[in-house]
Amino acid sequence: MADPSTSPSLTRPSVLEARELIKGFVHHTPTLTNATLDSLASTPLGNRDGDEKVEGRKSASPKIRLYFKCENLQRIGAFKIRGAFHALERLKREPGWEEGGGRERGVVTHSSGNHAQALALAARTNSIPAHIVMPSISAKPKIAATKGYGANVVFSGSTSVEREAVVMKVIEKTGARLVPPYDHPDIVLGQGTLGLELQEDARDIIAAAAGADSKNHEAIPAERGFRAPITTPNLPEKKRTSPGLDAILAPCGGGGMLSGVALSCEGTGIRVFGCEPWFEGADDAKRGYESGQRVEAVSTLTVADGLRTPVGKVPWGIIYERRLVAGFYSVSEEEIIAALRLIYERFKMVVEPSAAVPLAVALFNEDFRSLVEREGGEDGWDVGIVLSGGNVSLEALGTLFAPKEG
Repeated sequence: MADPSTSPSLTRPSVLEARELIKGFVHHTPTLTNATLDSLASTPLGNRDGDEKVEGRKSASPKIRLYFKCENLQRIGAFKIRGAFHALERLKREPGWEEGGGRERGVVTHSSGNHAQALALAARTNSIPAHIVMPSISAKPKIAATKGYGANVVFSGSTSVEREAVVMKVIEKTGARLVPPYDHPDIVLGQGTLGLELQEDARDIIAAAAGADSKNHEAIPAERGFRAPITTPNLPEKKRTSPGLDAILAPCGGGGMLSGVALSCEGTGIRVFGCEPWFEGADDAKRGYESGQRVEAVSTLTVADGLRTPVGKVPWGIIYERRLVAGFYSVSEEEIIAALRLIYERFKMVVEPSAAVPLAVALFNEDFRSLVEREGGEDGWDVGIVLSGGNVSLEALGTLFAPKEG
């Protein structure tokens, strides 16, 4: 990994520079809308089919319009490719790396799957050997894909401590350079590029919807890229004069993507919120944010397998110390699966459980929904949702959606 002291400053302009550096290697993924999910998000809990009644409190009644950033359609099926390519492009520019045999020694990382695939592909593209340490419980499609990209896969235990111990053995044996999955400025800046695209694309959609509304809701084609049909009529007047997102909900594991998205929103007025499962303490970032102390170890088997890692030091500095993330919300396993089912059945999109966590927050977390109702009022909020990845096996989906006995 390039020396962090040589990395660009952790600012929005640096995210813009990172986008220029990797634009030939990654897809500009689509931002899509869905009228059905907007309607569900804007309906109080207990009033939707399948909802349980909320006892003892009045359910929030927010107005929410959702804009889905489809990183499940990214290369390797997840946003991680952005950070991996940015990290390698920065490493290649490190003085003396090529001359000192860095290319031949290769790179190493640890990952449950998406960063593993991303680094494997980025390394293959650059003809650099890649050694990937993966937990033995990683999803089989992610292991197969990582090997398919030509990486040497080494298995480890599931905790971050176990992974890192195996990485150190690989480094001692090969001299490979570590490219961490999230805890490095170059990774953070690369991941943040998706936030730039989401902001720009949502702004275009909102502006086009406002124009369509003023012309009897006739659809106006977007100027560039693939867009969903406009499904948000009757936007309030303030949205017509100043279109753009009010907030972004992003999943948080190690925090590299969340902190990168937060950097991409710096100075824009867009609030960024982290989203986590709470099962078996998987909401470490939320707990750390609220206590003021970063949680350094997590052991959980949440269905959102990409979010089983603790927040890294570099992301923590952006998320908490600089307060570029406005807060955190967590959801249950049942809520994650319910959101995942809706994405499959009503959106027709293939995503992994981790990617469904932000939608679960928008649909089920009463604290977030109350915030939107309180601060958005009649106008409501335009909310970006990061669909972080789509790498999931059919067998895993069968297990998740199998009818419960009894």
